[in-house]
Amino acid sequence: MSAQEIAIEMQNVKKSFDGGHEYVLNGINLSIPHGQLTVIIGYSGTGKSVLLKHMLGLLQPTSGRVRVLGQDLASMSELELGRFRRRLGVLFQHAALFDDMTVLENVCFPLREHRRHWTANQIIEVAEAKLNASGLDPKHYGKLPGELSGGMKKRVGLARALALDPEVILYDEPTTGLDPILSEMVDDLILETHERISGATSVVVSHDLFAAFRLADHMVMLDKGTVLLAGTQEDFYNSKIELIQRFLAKGFKRE
Repeated sequence: MSAQEIAIEMQNVKKSFDGGHEYVLNGINLSIPHGQLTVIIGYSGTGKSVLLKHMLGLLQPTSGRVRVLGQDLASMSELELGRFRRRLGVLFQHAALFDDMTVLENVCFPLREHRRHWTANQIIEVAEAKLNASGLDPKHYGKLPGELSGGMKKRVGLARALALDPEVILYDEPTTGLDPILSEMVDDLILETHERISGATSVVVSHDLFAAFRLADHMVMLDKGTVLLAGTQEDFYNSKIELIQRFLAKGFKRE
């Protein structure tokens, strides 16, 4: 892939939290294609969430380089990183909504922070449009997160993640803790969102192989802090790697 075709690039990224005796990421080389939906899969403890935090610049690698949308994150100051993150949207694992804010206030929050030249009416109008696009009924806009179901919280979290019209949307284990019906709803929401936003790059970190094969244009599997395989769904189906064959054998038995 050319530089223009790559949204996120990692070059020999290593990350240690104990001074270099044990690496959570152990030489990650990875290119996330621009404009595609990439799913990063792997068993628990393989470094998926740590990888995601590097993409956001929340963690810096012990060694190696992370480039997002052509920018080297390590070269940025905290202020520059803060501004840069406006180009990224994140749906956190448990939505991470502010408990003391209503649904509408949660989605207005990033707009009030980063669109300070807008009027209150402009902010509310955009927030309502994002909630509508996420499929949440307006009758819920005045509710607090504690009054919402798990599926509704995901919709609000997604609306907030999309508030600033990000170029890259990151999903951290979006179906963790949800039943199969809600999990399928969230999968559909991710796919619909990716297809609706022209040119957007979507990255889903998940242990759910069932979802990966429903969603992915491009797939990546991690194992012990390294990339075991990256490619198309067909590449995974045809892989002779034993761990991938085992993962495939178990992955479609969604419980």
